[in-house]
Amino acid sequence: MAETTQHIRINGMTCQSCVKNIENTVNKLTGVESIKVSLEEKLGTVIFNSNDIHINDIVKRINDMGFEAELNQININDNLDLELGGISDENIPTAIERISSIDGVLDVIFPLKNDSSHVIISYDKNQTDPYRVYQKIQSIGYKVNPKLENISRAYLRVQGMHCNSCVMNITQTVEDLPGIHHIKVSFDDQSANILYDPNIIPLSTIIDEIQDLDFQVAIIIPNEIDKSKDTTESSPVPILAGETIRRSTRTINVQRTNNNDDSETCFISIIGMTCASCVDSIQRNLAKVEGIQSVLVALLSSKAEVKFNPEYIIPSQIAHLINELGFRAEVLEVMERGVDMIDLNIENMTCASCVRKIETSIAKLPGVQSAEVALLTNRGRFKYDSSQIGPRDIIRELDAIGFPASLIDEDSKASSSAKIHHRETLRWRNSFLLAAIFGIPAMIIMMAFMFKWNHEDAPQVIRGLSLENLIMFLLSTPVQWISGRYFYIQAFKALKHRSANMDVLIVMATTTAYVYSCIVVIFNITQGLPSPVTFFDVPPMLMMFVALGRWLEHIAKGKTSDALTKLLSLQPPQGLLVRIDEQTGTIIEEKIILAKLIQRNDILKVLPGGTIPTDGRVIEGTSTCDESLLTGEAMPVEKTVGSQVVGGTKNLNGMLLICATHVGHETALKQIIKLVEEAQTSKAPIQALADTIAGYFVPVVVSVSCITLISWIVIGYTHYDQIQKYSMYHHSMMGGNSTMKHHPGKEPTKIEVVLELAFRFAITVLSIACPCALGLATPTAVMVGTGVGASQGILVKGGEPLEAAQKIRTIVFDKTGTITQGKPTVVDIRLFLQNDPYWTLKRLLAIAGTAESGSEHPLGMAIRKSCKDYFGREQFGHCEDFNAVWGYGLSAKVSQIEFLMEKNNGAGDNVSLNDKTYAVLIGNREWMERNSIHVTFEIDSAMTKHEHDGHTAVLIAIDGKIISMIAIADRIKPTAPLTIFALQSMGLEVLLVTGDNVKTARAIAAQVGIKNVYAEVLPTQKERFIATLKENSRKGDKVAMVGDGVNDSPALARADVGIAVGTGADVAVEAANVVLIRDALEDVLGAILLSKITVRRIRLNFLFATVYNLIGIPVAAGVFLPLGVSLMPWMASAAMALSSVSVVMSSLMLRNYRKPDIQTYDNHEFILWSMNKGKNINVHRGIDDLERTPNGSLVSSLRGSRLAQIFSGAVSAVKQQASNSFYDKQKAALLLNTNSLDDDMEMHVV
Repeated sequence: MAETTQHIRINGMTCQSCVKNIENTVNKLTGVESIKVSLEEKLGTVIFNSNDIHINDIVKRINDMGFEAELNQININDNLDLELGGISDENIPTAIERISSIDGVLDVIFPLKNDSSHVIISYDKNQTDPYRVYQKIQSIGYKVNPKLENISRAYLRVQGMHCNSCVMNITQTVEDLPGIHHIKVSFDDQSANILYDPNIIPLSTIIDEIQDLDFQVAIIIPNEIDKSKDTTESSPVPILAGETIRRSTRTINVQRTNNNDDSETCFISIIGMTCASCVDSIQRNLAKVEGIQSVLVALLSSKAEVKFNPEYIIPSQIAHLINELGFRAEVLEVMERGVDMIDLNIENMTCASCVRKIETSIAKLPGVQSAEVALLTNRGRFKYDSSQIGPRDIIRELDAIGFPASLIDEDSKASSSAKIHHRETLRWRNSFLLAAIFGIPAMIIMMAFMFKWNHEDAPQVIRGLSLENLIMFLLSTPVQWISGRYFYIQAFKALKHRSANMDVLIVMATTTAYVYSCIVVIFNITQGLPSPVTFFDVPPMLMMFVALGRWLEHIAKGKTSDALTKLLSLQPPQGLLVRIDEQTGTIIEEKIILAKLIQRNDILKVLPGGTIPTDGRVIEGTSTCDESLLTGEAMPVEKTVGSQVVGGTKNLNGMLLICATHVGHETALKQIIKLVEEAQTSKAPIQALADTIAGYFVPVVVSVSCITLISWIVIGYTHYDQIQKYSMYHHSMMGGNSTMKHHPGKEPTKIEVVLELAFRFAITVLSIACPCALGLATPTAVMVGTGVGASQGILVKGGEPLEAAQKIRTIVFDKTGTITQGKPTVVDIRLFLQNDPYWTLKRLLAIAGTAESGSEHPLGMAIRKSCKDYFGREQFGHCEDFNAVWGYGLSAKVSQIEFLMEKNNGAGDNVSLNDKTYAVLIGNREWMERNSIHVTFEIDSAMTKHEHDGHTAVLIAIDGKIISMIAIADRIKPTAPLTIFALQSMGLEVLLVTGDNVKTARAIAAQVGIKNVYAEVLPTQKERFIATLKENSRKGDKVAMVGDGVNDSPALARADVGIAVGTGADVAVEAANVVLIRDALEDVLGAILLSKITVRRIRLNFLFATVYNLIGIPVAAGVFLPLGVSLMPWMASAAMALSSVSVVMSSLMLRNYRKPDIQTYDNHEFILWSMNKGKNINVHRGIDDLERTPNGSLVSSLRGSRLAQIFSGAVSAVKQQASNSFYDKQKAALLLNTNSLDDDMEMHVV
């Protein structure tokens, strides 16, 4: 072999300058491939072509430089002790064979039995070096893993990253190097955190690899790093001695898919797919690889299912191939895709042998993952691959072996959740009723004693114990220890975990009042003192009001999830499965089955008035379906053969046969429910403030209560004469004429008066404080808001986008499929031979429709659809010699169209030439010129006019003569102008970004009124465009992107709020924050308004809860006592219960929200706006000229400020006044002649 590796011993080197000098000099020699010199080992490793240069010549050249060089003939062989990944036990022989084929490798040994990761490799040091061996091993698909005890960490500063693609590029490059354990690259910090084995790869090599990607790299000194941040964010992998570290080698779960062959299936996670072309690229390229039998890639779940032969390829190599395509792939540790589970009731089981029989029989079925059967419960749980076997197959097999089985009728999620909520509601109702049984009599008795007797004159049972205190004690004790046990349990759990909640405050208040009252009564009895004023009324009344509040709160909270409950109730319980005779096509069997048992490709019959059991495609019948609960669309939707139907919707008036396409958790309804559940359980950013406040609330309130107690004791002893009149003793001894009735020996002592006041105010503070109102302010509003949105076709993925949407100041629209309908349609047809009675519109469309019948071009399909709609039929004439030339047009011969002419003939269709054949050309100008047909000035002018408006003009020539022109365009959605006007009226900056040419972009913008347009923007540039807009935005302002949810997914993910406009099939779009189920642009406005009203309600709830506590606690503490304002503990408890209920009821008012009717914006202002919507449109070619305004700049700080708003409002007022005047004077002229305005339209191409 010509390429040879030799080691040269070099003495005399003193520094890195010597190393560089030798490397640079030797590399210039002819035949030398590379040389790497180590100063520490005094060794040079040179790779050269022995046909061009001899090793002695290289040694001589180094000696001539003043160094002492000689061939290193000592220790020719050496061993490498490695940890390799990607090798299974059964593939060890293959791995040995492949690694042994590496140049310089002498022997490969796996020393431990059943350990496919530990390997010892012997190699010739004169032919290769360790790092070269590592690289060769990685190149054949095995991962060289670092040894845990050798792992080191390096922090690098990486300059030059511009986007996440740079991050991904660096990450993938470094991860593919041998000896790398983990790398995390931060785009925000412009840094990289790397865990690696320096014995395998030196840090300099890692730096060189990153620099080869055109980035600047520098080592960060560890002392400069915030270690606390690094511990929590940058180092998810522990490296301390004794800690468990997750191996880089991933456990590969492989499933035998067929007992009769050697194929296996692995599942791979793929990051970086954005559209269907990515899926096609992966599937097409992997299908070419030897050993791969089938590839199935799912875009939305970002996973691939690959069936392969392990004798040719292993999963880690498949992942490596996907990485080379530009994606990031990992072999999954756990198979998730395709694995389903079913629980069954099994009859006729009598002993353990029955269990064994069932488990072994079912486990043998292809696709069954596991079978677990419990004899005592007569139940079995089976995991299976839904792509190979279904639940009915398992039940059928159980019946065949003598064990009839049925599906366990478990409560649905809706009923299960409802039962839990109902149980909680009943618990608090019972707690309230028990407290009310004692609390209401306690309140009546307290009032009766207050009005009938003074405290000193009340009947006494014994000295120190009045009848009132005895009765109140008897009523208070059951409530304190029976009804209050829920509060004690929850308070104990909270304190056990070193936290404090509302229950702690309630327990402290009632316990303090009860214990204090018992102590003072016992003390007075033992001392022979008069019966004291007690707080036995606090426990029953506080418990009663709190339990009432919790009860009402649970009732109200149950209504906040009404939208989710309605969605859950839509889940169909069963379907009508039919079997069709393949020869006659008639139904030969019908069977009702549970919806859970429906499998893909099942044929289901849906009767009028029935519920569609699962997502599917109509194969027979016509009907209309009510999809209002899913899409918010009130009008029924027509369904014909080929139409998609959504499970859970209602079939109204016709019988349908459908083929199931999505079942189980794949259905649109399940995906909607999942999104709503996630949204209602997520937290809005504003909730973080409430959580922080609530965390400190209870300790602060307890502290305030203690301070109140101490303060009033101090005040009582220092200003006794002034506060004595506020004591309950004083009020009980006041007569009708406000004269003090003194009873010798019965006057309360000073300490009794002071303690009564101090404890009353302290207990009242504990009773009135309510953190629940703060805690309920956000989640209840988010739950109701997202639920209302879901019921109206707006799916908001959580509290964060719901809060962010109301801060949108810039909104960017994609053109195709968002502003426009996304499909070309015929907008104009012009005949150039109008005076010829033979060439009528009907004849032209018959010929054109027949010629385009074999075309798959979007423009041809638009012409064909227009012809079908005109004639109302699918079949046209005969087409032959069809030839399409991409970019130009088509040629064909058309005949047998006269039957279309004879049907409903007009006066101009009297001429009939049976079986006449027409030579047809359809295409652009160049196509006509290539076929020697001249395009006249008149025809060219007609085409130019349409092309100026962004239309595509197509010429039709028949028998060598241009007969007609058809204009085709992607029409804007009907409500697009009104939606743009409404958004601009809200003060939003609306932009249009598209990959179309400048002319088309300008035409679309002129139709909808968007003033700033960015045309010819590549899909990869859209994300950078959004990122730049975010950088330019003022702090707090948000940027929204509206797209179709698939092709625009990078930009949707980059935007602060990504809004995907689509249909029911698009509800699972991962990149968007908001998904609009209907393909209605006006729902963008509805989503923003929903956000605004929800956040406004959250802030109102916060304001109420905050003001309540800020005012209530000082009043309860007696701060306003000199003004005569004070509260009793029972009053405070009633106010506290009312506050929580009020917040929930406030949130429930969001249920009244309705999306605005877009037609309400069709008013006087819209007419004025429409007259000028096509003027002053700025069209930018690309995004290179997009201004960058740093967030901290003066311009950025002024943008969106109050000053700017005032100035904008003043300008708007002046413009409005001018517009009104202009409208009054020129209304008729403008409406009669708008061409003058069109002539004045300007376009600035930047």
